[in-house]
Amino acid sequence: MLNQYYSYYPREQWAQFQAQDLALISPQQLSQLVSLEDQLSPLDVQEVYGPLLHYIEADYRYLSAYNQAKQDFFNQQDPLQKQVVKVPFLIGISGSVAVGKSTTARLLHKLLSQTFPQRKVDLITTDGFLFPNEVLEQKGLLKRKGFPESYDMPLLLEFMAHVKTKASPFPIPLYSHDRYNIVKGEYQVIENPDILIVEGINVFQLPSNQQIYVSDFFDFSIYIDAPTELIYQWFVDRFLVHLQMAKDDPSSYYYQMSQWSKQAAIDYAKEVWTTINLPNLIQHIKPTRSRADLVLHKSDNHYIDSVYVRKY
Repeated sequence: MLNQYYSYYPREQWAQFQAQDLALISPQQLSQLVSLEDQLSPLDVQEVYGPLLHYIEADYRYLSAYNQAKQDFFNQQDPLQKQVVKVPFLIGISGSVAVGKSTTARLLHKLLSQTFPQRKVDLITTDGFLFPNEVLEQKGLLKRKGFPESYDMPLLLEFMAHVKTKASPFPIPLYSHDRYNIVKGEYQVIENPDILIVEGINVFQLPSNQQIYVSDFFDFSIYIDAPTELIYQWFVDRFLVHLQMAKDDPSSYYYQMSQWSKQAAIDYAKEVWTTINLPNLIQHIKPTRSRADLVLHKSDNHYIDSVYVRKY
């Protein structure tokens, strides 16, 4: 179905749309941006993300000019009361668990910040809008963590509207993957950015009983795609790394599981995938792919082999 609505670019062809003013990122910086078990090389930055940054910049400039023209139109009624309102440019990034959304989000944040240092670029993840585990337990939703009903969608929508229309700060709850829970009393404060990247599995979904959707606020949206069998393997590999890292950390959510045998850990990861992550991917995440402006498709070893760009 993607071919009907999207223009298809093999990686070799996409790489021809390179931007000349791309900020350089060292291998050391790249290593700090990569999520567990993900892959990212300087060649990926040059061939995939360089053209992507160039494409986003074209969209950013167009939207900025449009917003300025709209403000000029209304300000002509009373030139003495002329107002200049900054409208942030919002980028949404979605895809399955373990597909590499966070790596893409962090890399774009770094590239945009370094290439355009005069702009304030922020990044959030929608994990901060998950209900705390104790609330999920009360609601009987702990085993449906990541499904639409496990998020505080009214709060997320309130945040999105605030960012688009107000310059005042908005605190977002912090989420810890090590603790697998919201961190009580800790927040990330977002205040009047020029560009905001919002990453999460739910950013393109259509919540029930809402008059507006999260995706309505995005100016540019990206979906990270890959064959399901590869995502499953990446999920298992990442889970095993989490356990290895937690072996000497009793405060980690994964500490008790880190004492299991490798086979027991693999069996548990498979159960989580088949009962939670796979159904969520099939029912709620994959169907939102067609809402993206651009799709990055991955093959073995997280290699981005093609790019799909919406035709309209």
